[in-house]
Amino acid sequence: MAFNEPVLTKRIDADPGKRKLHFYDDYVATGGYKSLRAALDMTAADIIKTVTDSGLRGRGGAGFSAGQKRSFIPREKKGLHYLAVNADESEPGTFKDRYLMDYDPHSLLEGVAITALATQVDVAYIFIRGEFHHEIKVTEQAVKEAYQKGIFGQGGIFGSKHKLECYVHMGAGAYICGEETGLLEALEGKRGWPRNKPPFPAIAGAFGRPTVINNVETLCCVPPIIERGPAWFKTMGTPSSPGPKLFGMSGHVNKPGVYEDELGITLDYAINKLSGGMKGGKHKGTICGGISMGVLGPEQLDIKLDFDDVRFRGGCLGLGTAGMIVMNEHTDMIRALRNCVRFYAHESCGQCTPCREGSAWMKKILDRILAGEGRARDLDMLLELEKSQGIMPGTTICGLADGTAWATRTFVNKYYEEFAAKCPEERPTQMGIKRGIRNVTTPMGSNTR
Repeated sequence: MAFNEPVLTKRIDADPGKRKLHFYDDYVATGGYKSLRAALDMTAADIIKTVTDSGLRGRGGAGFSAGQKRSFIPREKKGLHYLAVNADESEPGTFKDRYLMDYDPHSLLEGVAITALATQVDVAYIFIRGEFHHEIKVTEQAVKEAYQKGIFGQGGIFGSKHKLECYVHMGAGAYICGEETGLLEALEGKRGWPRNKPPFPAIAGAFGRPTVINNVETLCCVPPIIERGPAWFKTMGTPSSPGPKLFGMSGHVNKPGVYEDELGITLDYAINKLSGGMKGGKHKGTICGGISMGVLGPEQLDIKLDFDDVRFRGGCLGLGTAGMIVMNEHTDMIRALRNCVRFYAHESCGQCTPCREGSAWMKKILDRILAGEGRARDLDMLLELEKSQGIMPGTTICGLADGTAWATRTFVNKYYEEFAAKCPEERPTQMGIKRGIRNVTTPMGSNTR
């Protein structure tokens, strides 16, 4: 590991009082758009290979290889190609993309232009959350500058043969539009409902044409990779999760904010070194990457924050966006889970029955427990519901239901005694169900505490 200096935040001062917005002139004066000019002398295949060799994985949640995703776009061009930038940052606990747009919007636009060269993109859409009023104005101003300076427009990128148009598209505040196909539906002016796959967006995305979809932070990683090479990028992070990462720290910490470090730092390091330590009590749990990833327990401070260790040792769905919500010993975990599930029940698009009904029933059960009417069978029902919904059991179109399931699974399993204390035993039923041991065989596996 060799994270010695900021990469994504090199233009953003660590002191909030000294931060300023960098538009085109400031960006160029600090080395901006050198990578784009270098990419103009590279073939599309070489750009894709460089990104693939770097090991860059998507920073939007799934952690899929960014280079491999680009390679799925057909090389034989038979019509328009599109790029959709997912700036609809709506995962609770996540605020790192808006941080980049707040202060360094041209780093995103340079990543957009390089990706367009690699995938023969004609039109790029920056799909930005409608509530981000300031970021919308900043991004629109940066795009306007990029047109004036010959990056976008029919004159070609810096006068080359590669022509790229770019538009800012405002969403309407729906969480489901953070899912890539839901985003595409909304971009086309339809209701934000996720699509069945296949066909995948790389073949039939926006307006039925090949489309690349990338998160803001992922695209901001591309210019430094082109400038300094894959080997340099791999000096940071872990072998399977290389590079720098933005960590959004919130909750019971002394210094909440966005911090840049390398992938593979421990949760303990993130809490005590990056964000100034615990506030108001000892560590009890941390939502590790936005609430859809689940929660890390009190004894898991040694977990490495990369795309693998969180999943395989932490029992969560993954690192996600690395939006950390830290909770101290005084946190009521039943209320915390109810807040998560209430959000999912509200944001479900309603297209899939397991998600629509399952999230609603989870909320009702947790409401009942908090009202003092919980029974042992409520925990059994919660653990049964979480196993029967999501794309991993193959019951829903998108992963929103998986987020509901993983939040419920990890909260109940890791704080079982706290939940059980609010759900006293009843007389044995005819089925002989006992608290916490009822397992349902599904592709998601059986429940273990």
